[in-house]
Amino acid sequence: MKIDYTPIGIIHSPFTDLAQMPIQPRSTASAPGTVEIFLEYAAGLRDLDGFSHIILLYHLHKAGKARLLVTPFLDTQPHGVFATRAPVRPNPIGLSVVRLSGIEGNLLSVDGLDILDGSPLLDIKPYIPSFDELAEYRIGWLEGLDGNASTTLSDERFK
Repeated sequence: MKIDYTPIGIIHSPFTDLAQMPIQPRSTASAPGTVEIFLEYAAGLRDLDGFSHIILLYHLHKAGKARLLVTPFLDTQPHGVFATRAPVRPNPIGLSVVRLSGIEGNLLSVDGLDILDGSPLLDIKPYIPSFDELAEYRIGWLEGLDGNASTTLSDERFK
């Protein structure tokens, strides 16, 4: 089965190079930016302004060739790609939760971007804590390492 997606917009951020980009939206290096929704999809933004945060799903357009084993940014040991958030995936789809600062026409002002400039936007979903936040969870190999995500920057390992 072949699946095709058509971008609904484009993400504009200050990050133009994969190296030195934040690895997560809650990083101290994350930044504000703009999400441009193509005009034919702008009507779909109705009522989005009532949400403080949104989930952006986007195509990782500069990710390297897919790999099943990767050494992620926060570890020195290889892991299965599905146990990481590495961009070199069979389907290079990114997910970021960002703060929605405002909407003007077809332009969304957002904060907390960790996304490469020019990334094609596939979808937007509202962040809803009662749906998305979990009281109980495990974080596998990341136990004790997840705190480093706020200060770790990308490098060129996934080109």
